[in-house]
Amino acid sequence: MLTGKQRARLRSLANGLETIVLIGKGGITENVAAQADEALRARELIKCRVLENSRLSAKEACRELAERTGAEGVQAIGSRFVLYRRNPDPEAHKIDPDE
Repeated sequence: MLTGKQRARLRSLANGLETIVLIGKGGITENVAAQADEALRARELIKCRVLENSRLSAKEACRELAERTGAEGVQAIGSRFVLYRRNPDPEAHKIDPDE
């Protein structure tokens, strides 16, 4: 579980990120969950966006997608949210939430 200090660091790192995962009216489908899982494996920190025609709020989508991918929700503001999941692969690029 992330501490407040770690969340603050990850929020600051997420400011420059492009949105990778879009959630539309179909909600969080298997395809969306797989896309988020792949992006988390490659980047550890991702930004997602809930489109206007979705039935979910950003907070609801963040909670559901975090649960389905084993990630942690970092922040949910407006229609966007940020997820973080540490990559266990020692060869992978790492984001250190403690720096």
